Amino acid sequence: MHKIAIPQSVIDRVVARHGREHVHDDLDPRKTALVVVDMQNAFMLPGVAHSPCLMAQEIVPNINRLAQAVRDTGGTVVWIKTAYTEETLESWSTLYGMIGPKGTEKRAKALTRGSKGYELWPELDARPSDLVVEKNRYSAFIQGSSDLADVLRERGLDTLLIAGTVTNVCCESTARDAMMLNFKTIMLTDGNAAVTDADHNASLIGFYLIFGDVMSTDTAIDCLKRNVQKGLAAAE
Repeated sequence: MHKIAIPQSVIDRVVARHGREHVHDDLDPRKTALVVVDMQNAFMLPGVAHSPCLMAQEIVPNINRLAQAVRDTGGTVVWIKTAYTEETLESWSTLYGMIGPKGTEKRAKALTRGSKGYELWPELDARPSDLVVEKNRYSAFIQGSSDLADVLRERGLDTLLIAGTVTNVCCESTARDAMMLNFKTIMLTDGNAAVTDADHNASLIGFYLIFGDVMSTDTAIDCLKRNVQKGLAAAE
C-alpha cells in the first residue's frame, strides 16, 4: 500500500480555504457514486498489462469495502473501463504519436473489447446492479470520452468518490474534470494506486488543494454511515 504523505502545511491551507479539513464530509449517501477507474487486467495483470501498476492489486480490498458501503447507504457503484478503438488512432493521434508503434500495438492488444486485458480484475466485487461505463480517454468526463456525466445526472448523483488506477493519470484526470462539471469530488488516498509513492502523493496534494477532497477509505465509509443515519433521523 502507498505511504501517504500529505504535509500538515497542505492541510492547513485547505482548512484556511474551506474552513475544515474535509469540505465534502457532509455528502448525501443517496446522491453519491463510487467511480472506480480502470481496475482492469490491462493495468494490473503481469504478462497482459500494457502499462502495469502492481500497486493496484493492493487496493482491491478497500475498493470492495467501499463499494459495499456505498450500496448499503443507498448510493451507486460505477466501474469505468478503458477501451481501445481504431477510431482513436485518428481522434487521439497525439497519444499514439507519443507512445510510438510498439506502444500502440501493446495498448491495442491489452484494451480491445473482448480481450483478457479489457476485463475487470477478477477479485473486484462487481455486482449486476452496478453500472459499467466505457471510456476512450484518460478522463472519463472529457468530451467524447464517455457518457458518464449524463449517466450520473440521470440518477440524481452529485457527489463522486474516485478510486482506481493510476492515481496521477486517469483517476486524477477524471476527478478534476468531474469537479469542473460541478460534481463534488473526493479522491481516496488508499483506494487509488500509482506506480510510485511520489506520483501518488503529488497527485493527491494537487487535487486536495484546489479541486476537491481526499479521504481514506475508513473516513469515507464513516461519512457515508454517519450521514445516512442523519438522513433517517431527519425523515422520522
